[in-house]
Amino acid sequence: MRTVEVLLDEAAELAVREAWRRLADAGLPSQARHRSPTNSPHLTLAACPELTAPIRWELAEVAAALPLPVRFTGLIRFERPTSVLAWALDLDAALAGLHRRVWDAVASDSPPEALNPFHAPARWSPHVTLGRTRRPGAFTGRRVPELLPTPPLSVQLITLRSYDTETGGLEILRPRV
Repeated sequence: MRTVEVLLDEAAELAVREAWRRLADAGLPSQARHRSPTNSPHLTLAACPELTAPIRWELAEVAAALPLPVRFTGLIRFERPTSVLAWALDLDAALAGLHRRVWDAVASDSPPEALNPFHAPARWSPHVTLGRTRRPGAFTGRRVPELLPTPPLSVQLITLRSYDTETGGLEILRPRV
């Protein structure tokens, strides 16, 4: 499987890494424990079985639209099927448009059953993961919000990339020249 993700600007990345550190220091599930060199704060837009030539063509257009300013809106929790703690992003028209272009690109050349329904535009909830675990309700304690730094108000989405879940490889997706 190949993800399509966008990376955050340096200040936002540092803030997310600080949140990871604080969760880990408190003994809570944290992305800081994910020791892979490919682990960095990101926003997942979609995933597909492979990046075919038509998909790559469209993603090059998306990469040309970066950087894109966005805003964190606060803390969000998911229970599906893992417990996830994240900072949510405002789904404004620009971010919705960027996501729609990525979704349309991967959906145009992938079998529908291979696509994650949580990435579909009607269901997608833009967020940057702070911690994840298979333990239900891991982030329901009252102390969690007080542990975390305030997310930055202004964030830039700067680089489009893809992660290959089979090989562990990363690829920067660049605009066409």
